[in-house]
Amino acid sequence: MKTLQRIALVLVIIGAVNWGLIGFFRFDLVAAIFGGQTSAISRIIYALVGISGLACLPLLFQPTNENVKSTNRQSYGNLNYGTEFAEENDFSKLNDSSQSSYDKPTDKM
Repeated sequence: MKTLQRIALVLVIIGAVNWGLIGFFRFDLVAAIFGGQTSAISRIIYALVGISGLACLPLLFQPTNENVKSTNRQSYGNLNYGTEFAEENDFSKLNDSSQSSYDKPTDKM
């Protein structure tokens, strides 16, 4: 079904470009290529573009990717963005093995 929707979308885009040319320049590209508005091939293309527009109507009601991203963001948990005035954690002693010798008192005095 995805292939049929993509073909329909391409035909709708072709129709939109053709209508844009008609609106701005009074030039009908489909009629110019296929021999006028009354030729059989032009009428078939106009009909296919119209049917494609109807076939693309369900695309209006499909969820967008923005909705999917917002639900995925919640799965990361609460993010803590520190500010200038927030307390910062001290990670200086996290992986430093040399710090352990400073923690123990020595008897060398």
